[in-house]
Amino acid sequence: MIGRLVGSALAAVVMVGAAAVQAQTLERVKSTGTFTIGYREDAAPYSYKNTLGEPAGYSVELCRAIATNVKDALGLADIKVVYQTVTTEDRFKAVQDGRIDILCGATTVTLSRRALVDFSLFTFIDGASVLLRADSPPDLQGLAGKKIGVRGGTTTEQALRNTLKQDNIAAEVVTVENHQDGLQRLEKGQIGAYFADRAILLFLIAQSHDKDLRVSERFFTFEPYALALRQGDTAFRLLVDRTLSALYRSPRIHEIFIHAFGTNAKESDLLKALYIINGLPR
Repeated sequence: MIGRLVGSALAAVVMVGAAAVQAQTLERVKSTGTFTIGYREDAAPYSYKNTLGEPAGYSVELCRAIATNVKDALGLADIKVVYQTVTTEDRFKAVQDGRIDILCGATTVTLSRRALVDFSLFTFIDGASVLLRADSPPDLQGLAGKKIGVRGGTTTEQALRNTLKQDNIAAEVVTVENHQDGLQRLEKGQIGAYFADRAILLFLIAQSHDKDLRVSERFFTFEPYALALRQGDTAFRLLVDRTLSALYRSPRIHEIFIHAFGTNAKESDLLKALYIINGLPR
């Protein structure tokens, strides 16, 4: 019995030690000269591949600023920034395994996810809403018996299922692989509505040729986004948070927002408050 306990304790120590070694991002970047950004190809306007085939989006821009500060903090003349694509299914595993140094996407912070990875200061706050056609019912209640699309494997999918259950709406949930697929199905009338974060829906409308699409005024959830990194890496997380805080205190954050969301976009009062609260003193 004692032997098993000692063995378990030693195994735990080894695991903690291995995690600590793996977690030192700044040391690894200094030795390799490479900083790896994990991004999604299909989470516009936060993280996506643009028409030139390049990584783009609000979260990606934040991570580029972090890469610059990593270089400066390490006193390096230059570093190689590598962009590694991830999916909704493997994104947290990629952080844990060290395949990427930071996850730059539309990632909602939850307590269960904090058991897997650490998170930066909040980077955005959004909420789930619903995209409707001109001939669609005005709200979810009117979608009973119809199909509602949502990106599978996301917190938004669970929010939709919870909302339908709470409001006793017998609608069929149709999961799609990406937001473009959801938009196309809605345009073709294959689904009666598409459920996603409001900023994503507004971005989809801007891309659509269907000028009769509209977004419901109702928020069904509030989703705080952040950048994910490996657990236990205090030095790197502090650098990330310092970078974000400095951006929030400067006009640069507005430029990043406009570049990602369009010249007609405006920061919500919630987002403005987030910038103020997280613009921490030096």
